[in-house]
Amino acid sequence: MRLLRPTFPFAALVLASTMAFALAGHFAAEAVIRRQQAHQLDELTEVVLRRSEFAVDFAAASLDELARRKLVSCEPGALQAIRLHVYQRSAIKDVRLVKPDGSVICSAYSETLEFDKGWVDRRDMLPSRDKALSLFRVEQFGGAALGVLRDIDGSSALVAIVGINASLFDIMPAELRARSDVILALGNGEKLGKFQSDAGKSLLELISFERNSVRFPLHATIQLERAVLASWNNEAYWPTVAVALGLGAIFGILLARSRRMEEPVADLDRALAAGEFKPYYQPIFDLRTGQIKGCEILARWLRRDGSVVPPMNFIPLAESSGRIQAMTWHLLGSALAELKPLLKTDKNFKLSLNVVPNHLLSAGFVETLRRTVLAARVSARQIVVEITERDELDDLARAAAVVAELRDHGFRVAIDDVGVGHSGLSRLKGLGADTIKIDKFFVDTITVDASTTAIVEMLVALAKDLNMTVVAEGIETEEQLRALIASGVEEGQGYLVAPPLPSARFNELVVSRRVTRSGAAVSGDTVLVA
Repeated sequence: MRLLRPTFPFAALVLASTMAFALAGHFAAEAVIRRQQAHQLDELTEVVLRRSEFAVDFAAASLDELARRKLVSCEPGALQAIRLHVYQRSAIKDVRLVKPDGSVICSAYSETLEFDKGWVDRRDMLPSRDKALSLFRVEQFGGAALGVLRDIDGSSALVAIVGINASLFDIMPAELRARSDVILALGNGEKLGKFQSDAGKSLLELISFERNSVRFPLHATIQLERAVLASWNNEAYWPTVAVALGLGAIFGILLARSRRMEEPVADLDRALAAGEFKPYYQPIFDLRTGQIKGCEILARWLRRDGSVVPPMNFIPLAESSGRIQAMTWHLLGSALAELKPLLKTDKNFKLSLNVVPNHLLSAGFVETLRRTVLAARVSARQIVVEITERDELDDLARAAAVVAELRDHGFRVAIDDVGVGHSGLSRLKGLGADTIKIDKFFVDTITVDASTTAIVEMLVALAKDLNMTVVAEGIETEEQLRALIASGVEEGQGYLVAPPLPSARFNELVVSRRVTRSGAAVSGDTVLVA
């Protein structure tokens, strides 16, 4: 019996510790899951807002095009040209010429006036950050539409009537779809569109996620029942609790906490000094022919032990710690050295480099880029500076000046992550870039979501109006390729052709593609993307 006595307090301590860890794990799992749910729903609300902003940008660009062509008239010839312009843009239902007070003078499709249940006075239209652009709700028998007014001169303005398709807001996950509403409204509360999978249902004990556009008087809301969150995305609960039960785990966390901030940054510095960050290259190809027309430099961390650290595990830290600039210059120098023979042989080959906004706006950026490229004896027109949108460009005027300076020296400029980043299309126009890159988010859903197809077509039309080229990112299937071609996209990148590759394998791929194309040219066949 004496031998058993020490065992009892030990067992009691283990039991108490296990219960404490289990309780801590429970609360930690609940907190993580709720925070992740809120983050995902905030992102979905942002998607609704971005899609709505795209529609307004599309309408504004269309009106600007009409104004540039001087089609601001009720003459029969002008109205015929406007009707053709509207016909080519399915998202726009009508274009009307109005007086400064907002009253209609004439309409491209006069019969659409019969569907109006009323017309808003200019005083009730809502201004945008662009003072010459106003938004208002158009009441029609078939439902609400969005009016986008662009002032042309002191005597007239143009209005685009934009159809609000509720399917554009069909973005909710399957588990939440039946117990949620997605609502788009103007800044004054007037609803423009609402998606409900079951229009007759009523929701109980609602929780809402809301976003306001900073550029337009638009307000997006996602409402859902609080109870439905209990079973959504809770897969992490039991793994988290299991980890919490591990003996000694809590002590390891406490010991590591003090080093959590300094050790990873020190690791980055050591890796930079040791040259462990290597450029990998993902081909950018012609969607129809499969010809490789360039590549994007992507960072990989190759540790001395042979392990590879994925970008998501070090790029955010490199950006927040300021190491991203040194890393960027190191990657560019290595890439120019590795691909110099290819760049010399093919003067049309383009090498794309990712640059975060604060690096773009840093002192001496353009001069350092010029010196680096000149030292490699590579033409500036073969270098594409991709401005990433993880951080917002706070000073648009300064950024536009830097972009203009880059283009004056022969460099090309692309805007990355279009559609999910910070920039609206009006800001893209203000930057004066050459290329927009459609984010993988849209490519993933283009074959299953009609609203995505409409957005991609809208982006292509806007890029054409702005004399920009379009590149689609993340192409993985032939179905996506065909859908992008049908939407007017000409270039892309993704695992369908190749993942990011080290220089030797990338050069082999380029050579094999050229051999394949040469053989096809001799036989008269067409080369398709494999």
